Amino acid sequence: MAYDVDLADRVRDLLPPGTVEKPMFGGLGFMVGGNLAVCVSGQGGVLVRVTAEDSPGLIDGVAVVPLVMGGRESRTWLRVDTTALDGAQLTPWVARGLAVATSLPPK
Repeated sequence: MAYDVDLADRVRDLLPPGTVEKPMFGGLGFMVGGNLAVCVSGQGGVLVRVTAEDSPGLIDGVAVVPLVMGGRESRTWLRVDTTALDGAQLTPWVARGLAVATSLPPK
C-alpha cells in the first residue's frame, strides 16, 4: 500500500523550511538535521519519534501503539493511526517528532 499523499501534504505544511523528505519503508520520511522526525507510513497513519520517557504515557493501545519492527517493539517510535489524526490532532504529533529530532546532534 502506498502512503497517503494527502496526509503527507498535511505533515509537510507543519514542518520547518529545510526539512528533507525521503522515501523509506514504503512511506515518506521527514528529516531535520539528518534525523528522522516523522514518517507517513505505507501502512496508514504516521510513525512519530518520541522519547523513551514519554512513550508509555502516549500509548493508548488502539490508535497509538509502539512501532514493531522485526518482532520487537520500539521504545522511541509510535504508530499513530489515521483515526487519531483528524483536524488539529496531527499538529502535536508532528511537533513532538520535530522536538525529538532537533534535540539530537545533526548527522
